[in-house]
Amino acid sequence: MSQSHAVSESERKIVILGAGPTGLAAGYRLQELGYRNFQVIEARHKVGGLASSETSPNGFTYDIGGHVLFSHYEYFDRLFDRLMGDEYQELVREAWVWMCGRFLPYPLQNNIRGLPKEVVLEIVLGLIEAQKEPLDLAKIENFEQLIMKQFGAGLAKYFMMPYNFKVWAHPPRMMNKEWIGERVALPSLARVLGNVILDRDDAGWGPNNTFKYPRYGGTGGLFERIVPHIREHLQLERPAVRVDPAAKVVTFADGSTESYDVLMSTLPMDKLVGMTGGAAPDVVREEAGRLRHSGSFIVGVGVDRPADTTKCWMYYPEGDCPFYRVTYLSNYSPEVVPDHTRQHSLLAEISHSEFKPEDRETIVDQTIEGMLNVRLLDESDVPRIVDTYVIERDYTYPTPSLERDAALRTIHPWLHERDVYSRGRFGAWRYEVGNMDHSVAQGVEWVNRVVLGQADDELTYQAKRGC
Repeated sequence: MSQSHAVSESERKIVILGAGPTGLAAGYRLQELGYRNFQVIEARHKVGGLASSETSPNGFTYDIGGHVLFSHYEYFDRLFDRLMGDEYQELVREAWVWMCGRFLPYPLQNNIRGLPKEVVLEIVLGLIEAQKEPLDLAKIENFEQLIMKQFGAGLAKYFMMPYNFKVWAHPPRMMNKEWIGERVALPSLARVLGNVILDRDDAGWGPNNTFKYPRYGGTGGLFERIVPHIREHLQLERPAVRVDPAAKVVTFADGSTESYDVLMSTLPMDKLVGMTGGAAPDVVREEAGRLRHSGSFIVGVGVDRPADTTKCWMYYPEGDCPFYRVTYLSNYSPEVVPDHTRQHSLLAEISHSEFKPEDRETIVDQTIEGMLNVRLLDESDVPRIVDTYVIERDYTYPTPSLERDAALRTIHPWLHERDVYSRGRFGAWRYEVGNMDHSVAQGVEWVNRVVLGQADDELTYQAKRGC
């Protein structure tokens, strides 16, 4: 419960840039502790950041990506329950991989038995060859080498290499191996062979085999419910353009300023460093320039017929479609379409970068053509498409590149010495702790650090727990 009181002289002024999951969680935790001297300042007209949702002119609600709500943290679970009450859906994951003209249960590496026999043989032989010797991580230099050593040439060829390029829009050889954690199911040869020989599905792996979803408002509906708790401290449509870490002043696009004692930024770290201008030494600016990321086109498609499946989401490694993942969003909640009795919606994700350019002008047509190619739609559905909607974001995936960790070891300490803390999906720039629950935890743990002095507990942003 909030312990509201007037601002006291002992309360340092805290400014939080960004009202995504991390900034909102920090604000919520501050008011929960009874802290009054803070501001949460957001550039856009609404809260939620990459976890927000948008509604098309035709009344279809789309998330910025295929988000699901599962948690590593009791605090997040309690917050969800407190904010949502009983207005949520609880679902059992039905995730699939489309390959060789058919759907296979996720994760693919445990369910190859449904592939053509010659492909199964190639994958199994590759696994046997790759796992002849124990894995020596010290000899693995990048993600591509880890793929080859752990998954073998067959799985690398058919899934791991093309799919990861589609997601990250960077070649896997440019990525480090440290980010994986629980994100990728590492194959057990005995398990793979057992599933093939015994002809069994194996779809239960993963931390999100059950998940929750807000009934109203999409994923953004959860974070919109934090607003009443921090309303008097929240400012929207106020983009920051400069941070002076010596004077401890933030300047905004309209020329106004805000002083602070402690600043938390959830902006992309490279942008934050750039906003400090000449204050950042050359080495900090150079390391910030080495950080890599990708953006996304999120394409929503509304169809005037009910969904004919209970699938949740599907992965697409092959080149017959531009997207790497599609979500049956209307299977998560009937309220994201105008009339769930006769309509359904699909949400496609397409990454882009300098290594994988995509055309904004043709992305909807490419998406619909891809949906036809992979049989998400058939030709009779084309006249029934009653909504298309594109969400574009330049920053959606902070790439765990080979240069990343060295850059973070330089940038974070320089910021911390000046009472500036960069947190969140792009603030910490650690994808492995970039889920919504991780992002909320980063905000909460940061407040515990600066207000309660619990520096040793701020572990999520360091990627030391929760993944």
